[in-house]
Amino acid sequence: MCADAVTPLLLPAVSDRSHAPHVSICVLTYKRPAMLARCLGALSLQVVEGFTCSILVVDNDADESAKLVVQEWVGQSKVRIEYAVEPVQSISLARNRAVRCSDGDYIAFIDDDEVAEPEWVATLLTNCRSLGVHGVLGPVLAQFEGSPPPWLIESGLCRRADFPTGTLLTSSRYMRTGNFLFSRDLVTGAHLPFNPKFGLSGGEDADFFERMLHLGRKFAWVNEARVHEWVPAERQTLGYHLRRGVIRGVMEADKHALLSAGTAKSLAAIAVYVAAMPFLVIFRFPLFARCVVSCCDHAAKLLAQCGIRLARKRTF
Repeated sequence: MCADAVTPLLLPAVSDRSHAPHVSICVLTYKRPAMLARCLGALSLQVVEGFTCSILVVDNDADESAKLVVQEWVGQSKVRIEYAVEPVQSISLARNRAVRCSDGDYIAFIDDDEVAEPEWVATLLTNCRSLGVHGVLGPVLAQFEGSPPPWLIESGLCRRADFPTGTLLTSSRYMRTGNFLFSRDLVTGAHLPFNPKFGLSGGEDADFFERMLHLGRKFAWVNEARVHEWVPAERQTLGYHLRRGVIRGVMEADKHALLSAGTAKSLAAIAVYVAAMPFLVIFRFPLFARCVVSCCDHAAKLLAQCGIRLARKRTF
Protein backbone atom coordinates (compact mmCIF):
# COMPACT_ATOMS: atom_id res chain seq x y z
CA MET A 1 0.00 0.00 0.00
CA CYS A 2 1.20 3.46 -0.81
CA ALA A 3 2.62 5.55 2.01
CA ASP A 4 0.78 8.58 0.63
CA ALA A 5 -2.70 9.36 1.86
CA VAL A 6 -4.83 6.73 0.16
CA THR A 7 -8.30 6.12 1.54
CA PRO A 8 -9.75 2.64 0.94
CA LEU A 9 -13.46 3.20 0.46
CA LEU A 10 -14.57 -0.34 -0.32
CA LEU A 11 -12.63 -3.43 0.71
CA PRO A 12 -13.22 -6.83 -0.90
CA ALA A 13 -12.23 -10.22 0.40
CA VAL A 14 -8.50 -10.82 0.20
CA SER A 15 -7.60 -12.47 -3.12
CA ASP A 16 -4.83 -14.94 -3.84
CA ARG A 17 -2.37 -12.98 -5.99
CA SER A 18 -0.31 -16.15 -6.68
CA HIS A 19 -3.10 -17.42 -8.94
CA ALA A 20 -4.73 -14.30 -10.34
CA PRO A 21 -3.13 -11.06 -11.54
CA HIS A 22 -4.46 -7.84 -10.09
CA VAL A 23 -5.22 -4.75 -12.17
CA SER A 24 -5.29 -1.26 -10.66
CA ILE A 25 -7.58 0.95 -12.73
CA CYS A 26 -6.43 4.55 -12.23
CA VAL A 27 -8.69 7.53 -12.87
CA LEU A 28 -7.24 11.05 -12.64
CA THR A 29 -9.75 13.83 -12.10
CA TYR A 30 -9.93 17.59 -11.56
CA LYS A 31 -13.24 19.30 -10.79
CA ARG A 32 -15.38 17.25 -13.19
CA PRO A 33 -17.81 15.49 -10.82
CA ALA A 34 -20.49 14.60 -13.38
CA MET A 35 -17.98 13.07 -15.77
CA LEU A 36 -16.23 11.22 -12.94
CA ALA A 37 -19.54 9.74 -11.78
CA ARG A 38 -20.25 8.49 -15.31
CA CYS A 39 -16.76 6.97 -15.54
CA LEU A 40 -17.03 5.20 -12.16
CA GLY A 41 -20.46 3.87 -13.05
CA ALA A 42 -19.02 2.04 -16.04
CA LEU A 43 -15.94 0.83 -14.16
CA SER A 44 -18.09 -0.64 -11.39
CA LEU A 45 -19.69 -2.94 -13.99
CA GLN A 46 -16.46 -4.36 -15.44
CA VAL A 47 -16.53 -8.10 -16.17
CA VAL A 48 -13.83 -9.62 -13.96
CA GLU A 49 -12.93 -13.28 -14.55
CA GLY A 50 -9.54 -14.86 -13.96
CA PHE A 51 -8.11 -11.72 -12.38
CA THR A 52 -8.95 -9.17 -9.69
CA CYS A 53 -9.14 -5.42 -10.00
CA SER A 54 -9.57 -2.25 -7.99
CA ILE A 55 -10.18 1.39 -8.80
CA LEU A 56 -7.92 4.22 -7.65
CA VAL A 57 -9.21 7.77 -8.08
CA VAL A 58 -6.49 10.43 -7.88
CA ASP A 59 -8.00 13.82 -7.20
CA ASN A 60 -5.77 16.62 -8.50
CA ASP A 61 -7.73 19.17 -6.47
CA ALA A 62 -6.31 20.10 -3.06
CA ASP A 63 -9.88 20.81 -1.89
CA GLU A 64 -10.81 17.15 -2.51
CA SER A 65 -13.80 18.04 -4.68
CA ALA A 66 -14.03 14.48 -6.06
CA LYS A 67 -14.25 12.72 -2.71
CA LEU A 68 -18.02 12.98 -2.36
CA VAL A 69 -18.57 11.54 -5.84
CA VAL A 70 -16.32 8.58 -5.02
CA GLN A 71 -18.09 7.97 -1.72
CA GLU A 72 -21.45 7.95 -3.47
CA TRP A 73 -20.27 5.12 -5.71
CA VAL A 74 -18.85 2.97 -2.94
CA GLY A 75 -22.10 1.26 -2.07
CA GLN A 76 -22.94 0.56 -5.71
CA SER A 77 -19.60 -0.76 -6.95
CA LYS A 78 -18.62 -4.41 -7.13
CA VAL A 79 -15.01 -3.26 -7.27
CA ARG A 80 -12.85 -1.95 -4.44
CA ILE A 81 -12.40 1.82 -4.67
CA GLU A 82 -9.53 3.84 -3.22
CA TYR A 83 -9.08 7.58 -3.17
CA ALA A 84 -5.89 9.66 -3.16
CA VAL A 85 -5.16 13.36 -3.51
CA GLU A 86 -2.36 15.04 -5.44
CA PRO A 87 -2.62 18.59 -4.06
CA VAL A 88 -0.21 20.18 -6.57
CA GLN A 89 -2.08 20.80 -9.82
CA SER A 90 -0.11 18.81 -12.36
CA ILE A 91 -1.22 15.97 -14.63
CA SER A 92 2.29 14.49 -14.43
CA LEU A 93 2.38 14.49 -10.63
CA ALA A 94 -1.13 13.04 -10.52
CA ARG A 95 -0.07 10.21 -12.82
CA ASN A 96 3.05 9.59 -10.77
CA ARG A 97 0.97 9.42 -7.60
CA ALA A 98 -1.37 6.95 -9.28
CA VAL A 99 1.56 4.70 -10.18
CA ARG A 100 3.02 5.03 -6.69
CA CYS A 101 -0.24 4.38 -4.85
CA SER A 102 -1.61 1.56 -6.99
CA ASP A 103 -0.90 -2.01 -5.99
CA GLY A 104 -1.69 -3.94 -9.17
CA ASP A 105 0.52 -6.28 -11.16
CA TYR A 106 -0.90 -4.28 -14.04
CA ILE A 107 -1.96 -0.63 -14.13
CA ALA A 108 -4.70 0.72 -16.40
CA PHE A 109 -5.28 4.40 -17.07
CA ILE A 110 -8.62 5.83 -18.15
CA ASP A 111 -9.61 9.52 -18.25
CA ASP A 112 -12.45 10.83 -16.09
CA ASP A 113 -14.38 11.93 -19.19
CA GLU A 114 -14.38 8.41 -20.63
CA VAL A 115 -16.76 5.48 -20.26
CA ALA A 116 -15.42 1.94 -20.60
CA GLU A 117 -17.31 -0.92 -22.17
CA PRO A 118 -18.01 -3.85 -19.78
CA GLU A 119 -15.14 -6.09 -20.96
CA TRP A 120 -12.66 -3.24 -21.44
CA VAL A 121 -10.08 -4.10 -18.79
CA ALA A 122 -10.42 -7.87 -19.33
CA THR A 123 -9.77 -7.42 -23.05
CA LEU A 124 -6.70 -5.26 -22.44
CA LEU A 125 -5.26 -7.67 -19.86
CA THR A 126 -5.83 -10.79 -21.96
CA ASN A 127 -4.12 -9.26 -24.98
CA CYS A 128 -1.24 -7.75 -23.01
CA ARG A 129 -0.39 -11.20 -21.63
CA SER A 130 -0.95 -13.15 -24.84
CA LEU A 131 0.97 -10.71 -27.05
CA GLY A 132 3.93 -10.60 -24.67
CA VAL A 133 4.25 -6.80 -24.72
CA HIS A 134 4.87 -4.25 -21.99
CA GLY A 135 1.56 -2.46 -22.54
CA VAL A 136 -1.53 -2.24 -24.71
CA LEU A 137 -3.70 0.64 -25.92
CA GLY A 138 -7.20 0.78 -27.32
CA PRO A 139 -9.50 3.15 -29.21
CA VAL A 140 -11.20 6.21 -27.71
CA LEU A 141 -14.48 6.90 -29.50
CA ALA A 142 -16.20 10.28 -29.34
CA GLN A 143 -19.63 10.34 -27.69
CA PHE A 144 -21.20 13.73 -28.34
CA GLU A 145 -23.54 15.65 -26.08
CA GLY A 146 -26.62 16.61 -28.08
CA SER A 147 -26.33 16.96 -31.84
CA PRO A 148 -22.80 17.99 -32.87
CA PRO A 149 -22.37 20.39 -35.82
CA PRO A 150 -22.07 18.44 -39.09
CA TRP A 151 -18.77 20.14 -39.96
CA LEU A 152 -17.19 18.72 -36.80
CA ILE A 153 -18.14 15.15 -37.68
CA GLU A 154 -17.02 15.51 -41.30
CA SER A 155 -13.73 17.19 -40.35
CA GLY A 156 -12.60 14.20 -38.31
CA LEU A 157 -11.17 16.45 -35.59
CA CYS A 158 -12.66 14.17 -32.93
CA ARG A 159 -11.71 10.95 -34.68
CA ARG A 160 -8.52 9.14 -33.71
CA ALA A 161 -6.54 6.56 -35.63
CA ASP A 162 -7.04 2.88 -34.89
CA PHE A 163 -5.29 -0.31 -35.95
CA PRO A 164 -5.87 -4.07 -36.18
CA THR A 165 -5.47 -5.86 -32.88
CA GLY A 166 -1.87 -6.92 -32.28
CA THR A 167 -0.33 -4.06 -34.27
CA LEU A 168 2.92 -2.93 -32.62
CA LEU A 169 2.96 0.84 -32.15
CA THR A 170 6.24 2.53 -33.01
CA SER A 171 5.30 6.23 -32.82
CA SER A 172 4.09 8.21 -29.81
CA ARG A 173 1.86 10.11 -32.23
CA TYR A 174 -0.72 7.34 -31.84
CA MET A 175 -0.19 6.65 -28.15
CA ARG A 176 -2.12 8.17 -25.24
CA THR A 177 -2.89 7.24 -21.66
CA GLY A 178 -6.66 7.60 -22.00
CA ASN A 179 -7.00 3.87 -22.75
CA PHE A 180 -3.80 2.17 -21.64
CA LEU A 181 -2.84 -0.90 -19.60
CA PHE A 182 0.74 -1.85 -18.78
CA SER A 183 2.75 -4.20 -16.61
CA ARG A 184 4.06 -2.69 -13.40
CA ASP A 185 7.51 -3.88 -14.46
CA LEU A 186 7.49 -1.10 -17.06
CA VAL A 187 7.86 1.57 -14.36
CA THR A 188 9.61 -0.39 -11.60
CA GLY A 189 12.47 1.70 -10.26
CA ALA A 190 11.33 4.88 -12.01
CA HIS A 191 11.03 7.68 -9.45
CA LEU A 192 9.03 9.97 -11.75
CA PRO A 193 7.87 8.02 -14.81
CA PHE A 194 5.89 11.05 -16.02
CA ASN A 195 7.94 14.22 -16.44
CA PRO A 196 6.70 17.12 -14.23
CA LYS A 197 7.82 19.51 -16.97
CA PHE A 198 4.56 18.71 -18.78
CA GLY A 199 2.38 18.94 -15.69
CA LEU A 200 0.38 22.00 -16.75
CA SER A 201 0.58 21.89 -20.52
CA GLY A 202 -0.16 18.21 -21.04
CA GLY A 203 1.87 16.00 -23.34
CA GLU A 204 3.29 13.99 -20.45
CA ASP A 205 1.99 10.81 -22.05
CA ALA A 206 3.67 11.45 -25.43
CA ASP A 207 6.95 12.16 -23.63
CA PHE A 208 6.55 8.96 -21.58
CA PHE A 209 5.92 6.80 -24.64
CA GLU A 210 8.80 8.33 -26.58
CA ARG A 211 11.20 7.49 -23.76
CA MET A 212 9.81 3.97 -23.40
CA LEU A 213 10.06 3.30 -27.14
CA HIS A 214 13.65 4.56 -27.09
CA LEU A 215 14.37 1.98 -24.37
CA GLY A 216 12.98 -0.76 -26.56
CA ARG A 217 9.69 -1.28 -24.74
CA LYS A 218 6.91 -2.81 -26.83
CA PHE A 219 3.29 -1.65 -27.04
CA ALA A 220 0.44 -3.14 -29.04
CA TRP A 221 -3.02 -2.06 -30.14
CA VAL A 222 -6.21 -3.82 -29.02
CA ASN A 223 -9.06 -2.61 -31.18
CA GLU A 224 -11.77 -4.41 -29.20
CA ALA A 225 -10.91 -2.65 -25.91
CA ARG A 226 -13.09 0.41 -26.47
CA VAL A 227 -13.82 3.41 -24.31
CA HIS A 228 -16.12 6.31 -25.19
CA GLU A 229 -15.04 9.91 -24.57
CA TRP A 230 -17.74 12.36 -23.56
CA VAL A 231 -17.63 15.45 -25.79
CA PRO A 232 -19.74 18.22 -24.21
CA ALA A 233 -21.06 21.17 -26.20
CA GLU A 234 -18.14 23.44 -25.24
CA ARG A 235 -15.72 21.04 -26.95
CA GLN A 236 -17.73 21.08 -30.17
CA THR A 237 -16.52 24.51 -31.28
CA LEU A 238 -13.76 25.51 -33.65
CA GLY A 239 -12.27 27.73 -30.92
CA TYR A 240 -11.76 24.74 -28.64
CA HIS A 241 -9.87 22.82 -31.32
CA LEU A 242 -7.78 25.87 -32.19
CA ARG A 243 -6.68 26.11 -28.56
CA ARG A 244 -5.78 22.43 -28.60
CA GLY A 245 -3.75 23.02 -31.76
CA VAL A 246 -1.77 25.81 -30.10
CA ILE A 247 -0.97 23.62 -27.09
CA ARG A 248 0.16 20.76 -29.35
CA GLY A 249 2.41 23.09 -31.31
CA VAL A 250 4.05 24.54 -28.19
CA MET A 251 4.74 21.05 -26.85
CA GLU A 252 6.13 19.89 -30.20
CA ALA A 253 8.59 22.80 -30.24
CA ASP A 254 10.49 21.30 -27.33
CA LYS A 255 11.32 18.21 -29.37
CA HIS A 256 13.01 19.86 -32.36
CA ALA A 257 15.70 22.45 -33.00
CA LEU A 258 14.77 25.60 -34.90
CA LEU A 259 17.06 24.64 -37.79
CA SER A 260 15.71 21.22 -38.63
CA ALA A 261 13.70 19.29 -41.20
CA GLY A 262 10.68 19.65 -38.92
CA THR A 263 10.85 23.44 -39.18
CA ALA A 264 11.00 23.28 -42.97
CA LYS A 265 8.01 20.95 -42.97
CA SER A 266 6.03 23.34 -40.77
CA LEU A 267 6.85 26.34 -42.98
CA ALA A 268 5.76 24.45 -46.09
CA ALA A 269 2.57 23.25 -44.39
CA ILE A 270 1.62 26.78 -43.31
CA ALA A 271 2.17 28.10 -46.84
CA VAL A 272 -0.09 25.41 -48.33
CA TYR A 273 -2.79 25.84 -45.69
CA VAL A 274 -2.88 29.64 -45.98
CA ALA A 275 -3.16 29.42 -49.76
CA ALA A 276 -5.99 26.89 -49.58
CA MET A 277 -8.05 28.31 -46.74
CA PRO A 278 -9.86 31.15 -48.63
CA PHE A 279 -11.30 28.56 -51.03
CA LEU A 280 -12.02 25.94 -48.38
CA VAL A 281 -13.88 28.30 -46.07
CA ILE A 282 -16.40 28.89 -48.87
CA PHE A 283 -16.68 25.46 -50.47
CA ARG A 284 -15.51 22.88 -47.89
CA PHE A 285 -15.79 24.23 -44.36
CA PRO A 286 -15.03 20.88 -42.66
CA LEU A 287 -11.72 20.69 -44.50
CA PHE A 288 -11.11 24.37 -43.75
CA ALA A 289 -11.58 23.64 -40.03
CA ARG A 290 -9.04 20.84 -40.17
CA CYS A 291 -6.56 22.99 -42.09
CA VAL A 292 -6.82 26.01 -39.79
CA VAL A 293 -6.30 23.81 -36.71
CA SER A 294 -3.21 22.25 -38.30
CA CYS A 295 -1.98 25.70 -39.29
CA CYS A 296 -2.34 26.84 -35.67
CA ASP A 297 -0.38 23.80 -34.57
CA HIS A 298 2.56 24.51 -36.92
CA ALA A 299 2.55 28.27 -36.28
CA ALA A 300 2.55 27.84 -32.49
CA LYS A 301 5.46 25.42 -32.82
CA LEU A 302 7.54 27.83 -34.91
CA LEU A 303 6.82 30.77 -32.60
CA ALA A 304 7.76 28.71 -29.55
CA GLN A 305 11.04 27.75 -31.19
CA CYS A 306 11.70 31.48 -31.59
CA GLY A 307 10.98 32.06 -27.90
CA ILE A 308 7.35 33.19 -28.22
CA ARG A 309 5.17 30.66 -26.38
CA LEU A 310 1.51 31.34 -27.04
CA ALA A 311 0.48 29.09 -24.15
CA ARG A 312 2.23 27.71 -21.10
CA LYS A 313 -0.69 26.09 -19.38
CA ARG A 314 -3.65 24.10 -20.61
CA THR A 315 -6.77 25.85 -19.31
CA PHE A 316 -9.46 23.71 -20.92
